[in-house]
Amino acid sequence: MTPKDRLQELFRERALQFGDFTLASGKKSSYYVNSKKVLFHAEAISLLGELLFEATRDLEFQAIGGLEVGAIPMAAAALTAFHRAGRHLEGFFVRKQTKEHGSKERLEGQVHAGDNVVVIDDVLTTGGSVVQAIEVVEAVGAKVLRVVCICDRLQGAREALAKYDFRPLFTVRDFGIVPAG
Repeated sequence: MTPKDRLQELFRERALQFGDFTLASGKKSSYYVNSKKVLFHAEAISLLGELLFEATRDLEFQAIGGLEVGAIPMAAAALTAFHRAGRHLEGFFVRKQTKEHGSKERLEGQVHAGDNVVVIDDVLTTGGSVVQAIEVVEAVGAKVLRVVCICDRLQGAREALAKYDFRPLFTVRDFGIVPAG
């Protein structure tokens, strides 16, 4: 079994929930992909690091990260995989709101003007959350080379990210779900 096949299996077993859900986008859904049920599993996070490495290793970039909370364990997994391969990278995350104390920064980590970055997120519906992260990263003068997510729900994220190199590891179809409308 490949690392991708095994991660897909873990997502099917641990992350998929069925019922009545309201998503971050505000949309209603009969299913939910709760990536946190997978991202804090030792085997899954190791596999995810390998897959993020494979999805981005062709790029010359300085940092990888995205919007809190989902991107934090993802960035740690990617950084570990890149370190094992002998490549130095920085990680970062974007707060949903500006911190009210300390440095009062929205972007945490080492991202500077002129840096090339990869923005990551766990599950995308409309892409609104990842667009928030991209806006903050671009506001400091960094360039987004690629956007990678674990699962695209196929409900508008690709369209919202049309000007970026967007690469989901999976779509909901990979989990046997036919997206609405």
